[in-house]
Amino acid sequence: MPSNLAIDDDLIAQVKKLGGYKTKKAAVNEALAEFVRHRQQLELLDDFGAIDYETDQHNKKARR
Repeated sequence: MPSNLAIDDDLIAQVKKLGGYKTKKAAVNEALAEFVRHRQQLELLDDFGAIDYETDQHNKKARR
């Protein structure tokens, strides 16, 4: 999908350099993918400890 975004050239240059990307497109796509992965990891951390395995009878049987 073609887009005409005003993206900070300094940020693009940093991403290209740090990631070793040759094109702006590759740098932006990877930066977006990394952003999504990071946010998904944060969601998992929010759920950490929310499951009470001790009250789940199926899991108790499986551990015996």
